[in-house]
Amino acid sequence: MRAETAYHGELGERFAAHATDSVYNAHTDRPAMLELAGDVTGARVLDLGCGAGHYAAEFLARGASRVVGVDGSETLLRAARERLGEDVELHRHDLEEPPTFLPDASFDLVVMALVYHHVEARGHLLAEVRRVLRPGGTLLVSTTHPTADWMWAGGSYFSEERVDLPFGEGFAITYRRMTLETFLGELLDAGFVLERLVEPRAAEEARRIDPGRYDRLNTNPVFLAVRLRRP
Repeated sequence: MRAETAYHGELGERFAAHATDSVYNAHTDRPAMLELAGDVTGARVLDLGCGAGHYAAEFLARGASRVVGVDGSETLLRAARERLGEDVELHRHDLEEPPTFLPDASFDLVVMALVYHHVEARGHLLAEVRRVLRPGGTLLVSTTHPTADWMWAGGSYFSEERVDLPFGEGFAITYRRMTLETFLGELLDAGFVLERLVEPRAAEEARRIDPGRYDRLNTNPVFLAVRLRRP
């Protein structure tokens, strides 16, 4: 994620609060990704684009032995520190640049939750992910669903331009649309093996928070999530 597209200042503060209990983040993306992760007891986990630390907190609660978070926003890292305490290793780093501070084969699981579509240097990032994952390690990636982007932005399904998604009043989140062919192709070309693909639906708890969005998220695709293995 480029420095200018990270969630800074008030946008970061609003996103941190939003991600805590939103239908989209907390009750659609997160349950699907945690289910894909499976048992993380004793695992060394790298959370790229860790945001406000929601995933890191879940992995620690589920028995991970070590969690390292990386994000380009100081605002979100402050929120993550408040959530996680002082014992978790957090780094401010632009994901467009190689995370050379991370040792080779030092993680069992790498997670990129709703961050991949923000990054331009995705090939370089995936090469670094492969480097820091141990052989047989797992990569989890979630992104916006190509069909959802097409339905929202219109035009050609095959368009891969950057778009601005309105967020709250006066803010926007910018990311790159990509087709399913591009998304999976990049991951496979980087040497990962696809183990599972899911199109997350809203969890039952979302019905209580926002029945309308719950119904829409169980009718129209919004996210895509995959589990891959490093051979």
